[in-house]
Amino acid sequence: MVAEWTPETKYEAFPGVLNGGIIGTLLDCHCNWTAAWHLMNKAGADHPPCTVTADYAIKLLRPTPTNGSVFLAAKVVESTDDRATVEGTLTAGAKVCATCRGTFVAVKEGHPAFHRW
Repeated sequence: MVAEWTPETKYEAFPGVLNGGIIGTLLDCHCNWTAAWHLMNKAGADHPPCTVTADYAIKLLRPTPTNGSVFLAAKVVESTDDRATVEGTLTAGAKVCATCRGTFVAVKEGHPAFHRW
């Protein structure tokens, strides 16, 4: 899955550079939806399951410029019936600026996040 996002200056850590927390949020969200989409298709369901982040790690490889769009890409690298491990990248200025790897789990009724989105 891929997405494009254009940062605003209010998301900068310092002039011209995207805040690391924003980078982490973008990758977490994009990878989570990639997992949900994958689990939906794997189960033959008509809607994505409610998924939550079990773990994820971000590697900030270089400063992410804010003078243009950033591009997110993610792919499932492992999965079972109720969870998917996803690897993602954030690219800006034609360079990979950050990577992510995380595990995302489908939750059932009774979990606090169940159908929160």
